[in-house]
Amino acid sequence: MRALIAGLFLALLGLVVPAAPTSADVGSPVAAAGSERSAPGFRVTRLVTGLDHPWDVQPIGGGKVLVTERDRAHLIVADRDSKRRVRFPSGKVWVSGETGLMGLEIDPGFATNRRFYTCQGGTRSGGGHDVRVIAWRLNPATTRAAKVKTLLTGLPTSSGRHGGCRLLIAASGALLVGTGDAAVGTNPQNLDSLGGKTLRINRVTGKPWPTNPFIKGEGKRRYVHTYGHRNVQGLAQRGDGTLWSVEHGTYRDDEVNRLVSGGNYGYNPVPGYNESVPMTDPGLPGKQYAARWRSGDPTLATSGASFVRGDQWGGLQGTLAVACLAAGRVLFMKFDSSGKLKSVRAPKSLRKYGRLRSITNGPGGSLLITTDNGGGNDAVLRVRR
Repeated sequence: MRALIAGLFLALLGLVVPAAPTSADVGSPVAAAGSERSAPGFRVTRLVTGLDHPWDVQPIGGGKVLVTERDRAHLIVADRDSKRRVRFPSGKVWVSGETGLMGLEIDPGFATNRRFYTCQGGTRSGGGHDVRVIAWRLNPATTRAAKVKTLLTGLPTSSGRHGGCRLLIAASGALLVGTGDAAVGTNPQNLDSLGGKTLRINRVTGKPWPTNPFIKGEGKRRYVHTYGHRNVQGLAQRGDGTLWSVEHGTYRDDEVNRLVSGGNYGYNPVPGYNESVPMTDPGLPGKQYAARWRSGDPTLATSGASFVRGDQWGGLQGTLAVACLAAGRVLFMKFDSSGKLKSVRAPKSLRKYGRLRSITNGPGGSLLITTDNGGGNDAVLRVRR
């Protein structure tokens, strides 16, 4: 009853928030690679199948994609006709709970330098674990990945909960890193913790980005771009240059935020790890930035996101496409030039694939979407219009 009342209230405000999925919404895992499902307005292709909890996917040219599998810690190269593991030190990836081989980003100069970046669980030399960002080089045959440099270590982790780590190379050239709070209540507001933040680093050296808001400070805060986040799952840049994040709520209030350098997004689950507090606490000292969209109650478990590109998308061009895990759907959010939410659409034709983890811009204006159902039944979907 509480969820129904909340949904009606948001609808009256003009914020169309889809309800949690029923079994009829979710349907069964995807079928064989290359098959097509007809859907009004969309063409959905199973580009890669037989995956297990794929966390991220990125195109690398020539019709090929790279995929990270979180729990197996496998790096996969695939196209429509083939799929194979890349030689990659999977045994050195720490896997626990929600942490493993996660975020993936491709260098803009990949065609010549063959560089890509991962965010993954690691083991500290003195014992214990962390989450870290590493640069790699893929050989021309796409069979082996060689480590170039560990760019950043010390992203906090405990049991592996809230270890989400998304990567994005911004138009400025900075490597943006979205982090989880490791389910430690003090991390989001602590500028000397890398948890519950977005960070900006130089993707060659790993040093803090020179225009970071706390660059004149000491230690870890020099890496911080924004803070006060719970568990950042998605990062995206709009055509106007603005940066956006998507994060998991508690039992309610997943968020989409427009990022402002130095901004505090208000999560402060203390004392202990009190998940009944608001995702944005206006009672904190100073200014807190409110979300541009909230799910309300219940959580939809929003995850990866990309802005939609290409005239073929019609009215969906320029929207933020957001994958949902628990809700098993894609939300297309339209924001105006000031960042105000105008509408949300959740097409029924994209509610048939179970849990959806990531959304990436693919060739020809397509979207690449990973499912996250487990059991070796997952896929990379290519969605066109």
